[in-house]
Amino acid sequence: MSMDKVQIPGGPMSGLVASAVEYLVDAGQRSVLFLDIMRRRGDQYREHVAQTAPHVLQYAAELIMDGRQLAEPVNYALVRIVPPDNVEIDMDRRPFVVVDPRAGHGPGIGGFKADSEIGVAMKAGHPCYFIGFLPDPMPGQTIERIARAEALFIEKVMSLHPDADGKPCVIGNCQAGWAVMILASLRPELFGPLIIAGAPLAYWAGVHGRNPMRYSGGLLGGSWLTALTSDLGAGKFDGAWLVQNFENQNPSNTLWSKQYNVYSKVDTEAERYLEFERWWGGHVNLNAEEIQFIVDELFVGNNLAAGNIEMSDGRKVDLRNIRSPIVVFCSEGDNITPPQQALHWILDCYADVDEIRSYGQTIVYTVHQSIGHLGIFVSGGVAKKEHAEFSSNIDLIDVLPPGLYEATFEAKDEETASSDLVVGQWVMRCEARTLDDIRAMGGNSPEDERRFATAKRISEINLAAYRKFVQPWLKRMVTPQMAEWAHNMHPLRLQYELFSSQNPFMATVKSLAEKAAEKRKPVAADNPFLAFQEQISKQVVHALDSWRDSQEALSEAMFLSVYGSPALQAAVGIDPASTPSRRREMSAEHRTVLEKRIAELKSRIGEGGLREAALRALLYVGSARGMVDERSIEALRRVRREHGGARMSLAEFKMLVREQFFMLLLDREGALAAIPKLLPDDMNVRRAAFQAIEQVLSASADVTGERANRLRQIAGLFGLETADGSERASNVAPFDPKAKAS
Repeated sequence: MSMDKVQIPGGPMSGLVASAVEYLVDAGQRSVLFLDIMRRRGDQYREHVAQTAPHVLQYAAELIMDGRQLAEPVNYALVRIVPPDNVEIDMDRRPFVVVDPRAGHGPGIGGFKADSEIGVAMKAGHPCYFIGFLPDPMPGQTIERIARAEALFIEKVMSLHPDADGKPCVIGNCQAGWAVMILASLRPELFGPLIIAGAPLAYWAGVHGRNPMRYSGGLLGGSWLTALTSDLGAGKFDGAWLVQNFENQNPSNTLWSKQYNVYSKVDTEAERYLEFERWWGGHVNLNAEEIQFIVDELFVGNNLAAGNIEMSDGRKVDLRNIRSPIVVFCSEGDNITPPQQALHWILDCYADVDEIRSYGQTIVYTVHQSIGHLGIFVSGGVAKKEHAEFSSNIDLIDVLPPGLYEATFEAKDEETASSDLVVGQWVMRCEARTLDDIRAMGGNSPEDERRFATAKRISEINLAAYRKFVQPWLKRMVTPQMAEWAHNMHPLRLQYELFSSQNPFMATVKSLAEKAAEKRKPVAADNPFLAFQEQISKQVVHALDSWRDSQEALSEAMFLSVYGSPALQAAVGIDPASTPSRRREMSAEHRTVLEKRIAELKSRIGEGGLREAALRALLYVGSARGMVDERSIEALRRVRREHGGARMSLAEFKMLVREQFFMLLLDREGALAAIPKLLPDDMNVRRAAFQAIEQVLSASADVTGERANRLRQIAGLFGLETADGSERASNVAPFDPKAKAS
């Protein structure tokens, strides 16, 4: 007799018994179906790792350059993304190059789905390229060698698009973010805008009670453990250890929530889960030299922002050398790369916004309020919002005057002014910020800086001792066969292998799952036992989260106590009474170049014509608002198209914007006074230019307050009538000498 034909006598108890039977049938079926999903996951894992070049790109790709064929071979490759049939690409638009992180997982996360970094860039009409990698490094491969290979890749992309309207926009995700920044500082001429997503650049930065991962290096005694792990791998570092470190940051998700979510929604979650696990389980290896550089120079040494990394040719990595706009995308919900680690390199490199400008640098940052580390790359919502807006407005970012900005996004709706000028579903603004806005996010005290400096010195001492006393005999003892066995026995790999079809018991699971799917009877949503199940799950999550929080609090207390010891600090050469500061001074060479450039710009204030005068006026009035709106840039594009004339390239326009901006910055009164001399005598031409300025300024908001005052001042410089009866756009407020900047 089947369970669905069992008759339960009436009464209150009968309802509870019926609910229990219904729940048990459902739970049994879900258990079998869940185990079958684990079997499919294991089989998928085996198929994935058996591929020569495993990846999770959703798009077809065409190999352009194979890094293994270079004079200095690397396991990286450049591919062109083949656009889907329904996507039109404009080959004259700047190409996008997505560089994926090699931080334990395989490549493809940047094009994991249609709503991805690659997907939204192609939707915006840009040709797209992807730099990925194979599971095993080439012999002798180093971080520096990879950087040189990636420079060749980007040169190749530029050669394929000689008529593009700008240099390639390069996206660096996570680990690839700092790698791209290093390369851009060494070869700044190769790059258009950089989008650095979820990438740590200031490795010691953070706040107490929230960012415990930064203490790991010190609590483990430094990077000697990295060297030990590489030696046990016969010269290779297993990326599965990096993935395990990531999983350890969120034990409730690792040990319970991820699997429970599939079990509780077994009828709908299988494909999404398997799609993600295909990437999550694709572990890759690094050479010992690569991972040692990463740990010593970056995570423990924190040498990137300090400018202390030196290449083999003697060149120092100086992030201030980057000439392309830098977009930094981070999140408050990211416990791997919190905003402080993503942004505090700016505080290390520059004293204030004027110094940022003195290097001709444009930095745009945006801080998501909740998305986690992986969500920055894989979330469809993030792709359709932040990444889509960056792609659509990359030219806006490229021509921004030098300085520090925060990108903000406002949903477009029926009430959005000039909505026809908005490309996507969000209005993007770049609002001027100062270094104090970054400091307000929190950071280290001088005492914290001394602690991390002490941990760095302890790491150096321990690594030297390991290399002298342990490494020589360990290298002789470990054979390639032993390393391969340890590789295969890693717990993260075993969890896939044990549930695959290689396990004979899983054949029974497959058979039972087929039967369960045929007779599937999901439990009712209001079943009390289902509610009890959910409550138990929440308690498990709470218990694991509480355990994690207590462990993190303990690790922080230990780090602060041990490395805060004045005796230990003095013993390793750190002055316990010092007030360390990582901020770097401007070099004498740069100061000389800067002074020469300032003198040149001042001498040219009176040079130019209508174009220079109009742009100078536009910058003067627009700067009173302290932000640039995408609608204003689109309006400017339309004005340029409508008025025709000699077209400027984007690079020429960018140079013109910067020159006029700096002239106003250096000598505002002189720059404004020179405007009438730059204008033609024809009043009709002047009036048309002024109306175009009004049109651009009013594209995003009414011209009021200080902007209205400045606009009337410009009207006077253009020689136009400014009385109340004159022609003036209806959305320009009357002159108010008491108005403040709005």
